[in-house]
Amino acid sequence: MNPLIIITGPTAAGKTSLSINIAKEINAEIISADSMQVYRGMDIGTAKIKPEEMCGIKHYLIDEFNPQDEFNVAVFKEKCNNYIEEIYSRGKVPLIVGGTGFYIQAVLYNIDFKEMKTDYAYRESLWSFVKEHGVYELHKKLEKIDKPSAASIHPNNVKRVIRALEYYKQTGTAISSHNEEERQKKPAYAFKYFVLNLPRDILYKRIDKRTEQMREDGLEDEVKSLIAKGCTKDMVSMQGLGYKEIINAIDSGTSVDDAFEKIKQETRHFAKRQLTWFRREKDVIWVEKDKFASEKELLAYCIAECRKIL
Repeated sequence: MNPLIIITGPTAAGKTSLSINIAKEINAEIISADSMQVYRGMDIGTAKIKPEEMCGIKHYLIDEFNPQDEFNVAVFKEKCNNYIEEIYSRGKVPLIVGGTGFYIQAVLYNIDFKEMKTDYAYRESLWSFVKEHGVYELHKKLEKIDKPSAASIHPNNVKRVIRALEYYKQTGTAISSHNEEERQKKPAYAFKYFVLNLPRDILYKRIDKRTEQMREDGLEDEVKSLIAKGCTKDMVSMQGLGYKEIINAIDSGTSVDDAFEKIKQETRHFAKRQLTWFRREKDVIWVEKDKFASEKELLAYCIAECRKIL
């Protein structure tokens, strides 16, 4: 089987810098598995890698869609598979980097996304329900029929909640059960799947520091610029961490200071959910970064593991 390297872990764990150094050593090109960095003009709130930080390593699925475009796991899988073949064709190694576990799982296990007709009337009824009762009441509907999905989907991610409810209505099966069945497939690649981790107190400090850096870099202005270009809070792109909190503050006239504190809190919760997801994954290599004496030692360890399949 062809080789595939994966580097993931919670937000702010240091995936980007490690991925660049690994890519240099193993002649790899990087495919981003981040559901937000794919959007153009969303740079600060996504902590998007800058061109000068890429060190000449080709990156895919960065700045490829407009914020108004629909981007989901099925689109990611199709794009990612195409890029993997393109990378192989040049004699290089594909390296998937990012914290969206479901996206990675979809490619690694070739998960099948059943094509079903959209039930527009049902979707509209659920959107109306949200407007009348709020996102948390809608989330309770999902919790009653599909607890695993409810645990992994944040109430604010209304489109994913609606998608899960729609799947259940059309099939009578929880979408989490379908996904679990798909996960039992054998991997499509010879792979090394690294999950970076840090002690929680260190990770949370890094999250807080990153959020403050986003503020200094002008996240509020970035959000205002996106709104001026026609972006609304109903778009999938604007549901991203950092963006929805600032938009809500602007819409409600509340304090931006409070919005940034909310971003820190929500990002910590998000990191916790990411770790819960990765603990369910099979055959992953947990990399506890604080156990390594230096970044050089960490890199050497990861390279040695990669060499086993290259």
